[in-house]
Amino acid sequence: MIEILQGFPDDVLAISGYGEVTEEDYRKVLIPATNEKLKKYKSMRLFYQLGDRFTGFTAGAMWQDTKLGLSRWSHWGRIAMVTDVHWIAQAMRLLAPLFHHPVRVFSNAEFESAKRWIAEQEAKAA
Repeated sequence: MIEILQGFPDDVLAISGYGEVTEEDYRKVLIPATNEKLKKYKSMRLFYQLGDRFTGFTAGAMWQDTKLGLSRWSHWGRIAMVTDVHWIAQAMRLLAPLFHHPVRVFSNAEFESAKRWIAEQEAKAA
């Protein structure tokens, strides 16, 4: 399941995945939420938590994640990945240099630090 989290700046798409995240979760929750943000903003920041209740992704969810990431490539601002799942944290660290904006990985114990970091505005280039 994917749940939209509250209490973030409006240009931050904040979500939490728990249980098994499926293709349907992407189609019914994440993709529409992404499209709504992009109606208001040229780019958006992403806060994605996979907490203690997260058990995994279906293959369809992983494919939807790849498609969404690539189709909105230029629209992503900074990304905060909050997880204790080692392979996901490592994959995000490996892919981070490919993004146009900062990507940071936080543990679930660092949830509040991740929330503060994603809320910060990025410094503008001079």
